[in-house]
Amino acid sequence: MLDDAEEIHPLFRGAPSTTEFRKLRKRLVRETREAIERYGMVEWKPGEKWLVCLSGGKDSYTLLAVLHELKWRGLLPVELLACNLDQGQPGFPATVLPEFLKDRGVPHRIEYQDTYSVVVDKVPQGRTYCALCSRLRRGHLYRIAREEGCSAVVLGHHRDDILETCFLNLFHGGRLATMPPRLLNEEGDLFVLRPLAHVSEADCGRFSQAMDYPIIPCDLCGSQEGLQRQQIKELLDGWEARSPGRRQVMFRALTTARPSHLLDPALFDFAGLMRRAEVTGTR
Repeated sequence: MLDDAEEIHPLFRGAPSTTEFRKLRKRLVRETREAIERYGMVEWKPGEKWLVCLSGGKDSYTLLAVLHELKWRGLLPVELLACNLDQGQPGFPATVLPEFLKDRGVPHRIEYQDTYSVVVDKVPQGRTYCALCSRLRRGHLYRIAREEGCSAVVLGHHRDDILETCFLNLFHGGRLATMPPRLLNEEGDLFVLRPLAHVSEADCGRFSQAMDYPIIPCDLCGSQEGLQRQQIKELLDGWEARSPGRRQVMFRALTTARPSHLLDPALFDFAGLMRRAEVTGTR
């Protein structure tokens, strides 16, 4: 696709013409397309529609732009509906996202639900808001997806989110698990997709900054100190600083799991292992 003003999606209006940005944009599109194909995110059904969740952060802006570019190129045969859930946080700039989406011709739905008051009221002093906030937000997004006839809720979690979740589960949950790129919800009627699964957080930051998108910070969880996820992020940052490329190596490990070299008998039949002589009946 050319970068002529009439040959790009309006989400890329004003994009820098530098070689560096072109390489970044190409990498984002390639890695997102790889994830969509690798994890079978597209069902290839007529009228397939995705609810693309837009928080106003750098990751969700990147997600929205890259998915629209893939669709613009004819590489993503799904209808896209952007959705922002205004959770009633004090000082939230309610007009920013509607104006941004309208100006760029992006089909969207803005939903207001005051989950902020519920979270602040229910979570004890000193405890983190994330779990309850996420659960309430997810419930509303599932409802909206059903109302809009969507088959999937699409989130902006990237490679670093997935890696951090793995370490959170390892250190605090006592299990090997992370955010899957494609998940079926408990009701079995909606998929949860993470097309940025192969994309780094740093690239999301570079892209949204270069595009000068109107970033809206989260003043709920972002206002709390000592979060376990932040501690994990700082740990990974330290490893990355000492050994550049460490995050990518660790992420690759999540894609090449060997059940026979772990300790879960539900994944591998250790008791059923037989020596070659026992299989062939020889001594």
